[in-house]
This record gives sequence, C-alpha cells and structure tokens, in this order.
Amino acid sequence: MLGKDILGLRDLAAEDIDEILSLALNMKKLLRQNIKKLPHLMGKSAAMLFYENSTRTRCSFELAAKYMGAHVLNLAVATSSVQKGETLVDTGKTLDAMRCDVIVIRHPMGGAPKLLAQTVQAHVVNAGDGMNEHPTQALLDMLTMRERWGDVKGKTVAILGDIRHSRVAKSNLYGLTKLGAEVRMYAPKTLLPPGLEEVGAKICRSREEAAEGADAVMGLRIQLERQHAGNFPSLGEYAKYYGVDADVLKYAKEGALVMHPGPVNRGVELSSAVIDGDTSVIEDQVLSGIAVRMAILFLLTKEEVA
Repeated sequence: MLGKDILGLRDLAAEDIDEILSLALNMKKLLRQNIKKLPHLMGKSAAMLFYENSTRTRCSFELAAKYMGAHVLNLAVATSSVQKGETLVDTGKTLDAMRCDVIVIRHPMGGAPKLLAQTVQAHVVNAGDGMNEHPTQALLDMLTMRERWGDVKGKTVAILGDIRHSRVAKSNLYGLTKLGAEVRMYAPKTLLPPGLEEVGAKICRSREEAAEGADAVMGLRIQLERQHAGNFPSLGEYAKYYGVDADVLKYAKEGALVMHPGPVNRGVELSSAVIDGDTSVIEDQVLSGIAVRMAILFLLTKEEVA
C-alpha cells in the first residue's frame, strides 16, 4: 500500500514498486492505442511546482494528469511570489488552501520534497531533488525494461557516466536492486561518490567490465557546465573512455537495451550510431514516463476518488 507521497525509491518497498509498474504497463497499452481520455482523476487537481528547468518530466506529468481528467496548475516559479521571498513551506500552504490534491515538485535542494510533504495535506511527488533522487525517472526506466523482458529479476544493468551528480543513477540503483537486478557502475573517480557498494552497486574498473554480458547499458547526461570544474580533462576524452558507443556494446549481450534519461549530448555520453540504433529505447522511455506518472497519480488518489 503506497503512502501519502512518492519521495524516493530508497524507502519504497519492492511490492509498491511492482504495483506501480504493473498499473503503468496497462496505462502504456492504452496510450499505444491512442486512448488519452480517462476518468481516473476527474475532479482532481495537480500543481506543477518546478524550481528547475524541465521539458520531459514536466510535460509528461502534465499530460499524465490531463489524460486522466485532472485540472493542472502550472506555477511559473520565475514570476511567482517565490521571487518576492515566499518560502517553499508557504507556497505549499497556499496550494493546500487552493485545495490542490497533488503537488509535483522539482527542486535544486535535496530533501525539499520531503519538507513540503511534511507541511501539506496534498500528495507530494518528487520530480527530482538536487543530487538525491528522481524516482519517477527510475520507474519509467524499469517499466521500459519490464515491457521487454517480463521481469528485471536476474538482469544486469550497466550505468555509465556522471554518477556523482545523478539522481537518476541513485534511484535506479535503489529500485533495480530491490527487484533483484544487478547494477554495475563506472565513472571517472571524480564523478563516483563513496558508499555505492554499500547499497548494492558493483563498481567496475572499466566501461568494458561494466558492459560485459549486460542486458541494458545506460548512459547519463554530463552537464556541460561541470566540464569547467575539472572533473575530467575534456569532452572528447570523456566520450572516449566513459561514453557508450558501438565498441562498448560489443561486450554487452546481443540486443542489449541502450538507455538514457535525456536530453542526450550526442557524441559525448552516447554516439549518434548508438542513439539511433535498433536497440535504443530512448524514445520509448519518454512514453513510459507518461504511463508511470499516470499510474502514480492514480494510485495516490484512488481511495479519494472512490
């Protein structure tokens, strides 16, 4: 039984993850049939509270809510009372007073969704908080895998790139290991945080070792502004030693899925040939994102709807 909020996968039970993915798989089937008018959230309202830029996550949450009949409120933080000094807690109380049923929040500070959830009666969904977690991205990744494999248990997923700053990598690690998958990670030492092995990751010494026999290989976005921080010598060297290309995929299982949370820096994290290759599921991950968010919004509010 899901609780009031979805804040991360580290504290979410495997049974809850499975329930979300099972419903999301059905939602995705409806989307493939171009069914985009459902009554599941009729009379409900969802507020999009994004303190960071977003395209895929914000749009998919908004479409998920609208496809199920909810009213959607988009808060333009750049022109809201936040710029006048309003705190996150006060913004949350205002949305509560407006009778918002769900608040979807993205924030640059880790822990902000949890603070908001403790303050409001509305359901809170974490759409990414700092370098902490991005639970719905990991769920959509797992949905994409499950749709093809039937189950992620016993599968091997290699994650390459900027793991230190990646909330996607952390949520995938928590979620995949709970469902019985092996997660291998490889990154420059400057982009590899300590303690990952303690929560189930296998840290590899090369990208080839990480990809060896893997069922899926996931690249992570390198934020170009961090290139100036000296975490790696150059984008060219990063691509050569840490990127995903055809040479790396030779070590993975035949037909291994190629994944990326997007947006992709072509030629850096993934080569163009890999992005556009037959085993790339990057575009399908986007559709999975809408389905997962539909499932979460419904599961959080279904008792109230009933």
